[in-house]
Amino acid sequence: MSPLVESFVRHFGEMGSRWGINRTVGQMYAYIVLADEPVNADELAAELRVSRSNVSMGLKELQSWNLVRLKHIPGDRKDYFVAPEDVWEIASTLINERRKREIDPTLTVMRELLMDTPSSAADRHAQNRIKEMYQLIEMLTQWSAEMQKLSPKQISRMLKLGAGVSKLLG
Repeated sequence: MSPLVESFVRHFGEMGSRWGINRTVGQMYAYIVLADEPVNADELAAELRVSRSNVSMGLKELQSWNLVRLKHIPGDRKDYFVAPEDVWEIASTLINERRKREIDPTLTVMRELLMDTPSSAADRHAQNRIKEMYQLIEMLTQWSAEMQKLSPKQISRMLKLGAGVSKLLG
């Protein structure tokens, strides 16, 4: 692994723990994303100096997040893995998966709590706060879904426009 790749892989592993994934899974993903060829589990274990079983579990996690795809190489019985080439596709996948795992369950609980009849003034106050949070999360979720319908070029233009707007308003 070159110093450039190693530096990025190490950093991504450290950041992974802050994003809710373990360090090794973060390193594995960074290595796969940067690889110019499909990567197999043995290569990951050797390059990252981790056990083969740890790599197997990490690959299953990355597949469950739809961040890597299995790729077969003709004449080779090993399983190889690739990440999407398009960084916008990676971002979209992460947004969708985090929504399914984190936002949707939270909205479900909030909806259920909003359907309860408050039994005190404190519960009415709490329910009003839950309603405000629910409406905000719902609005952001709908906005995110609309943004994901746009092409990468359109999103890029919007992001640049947003930077210009903040300068005007700032």
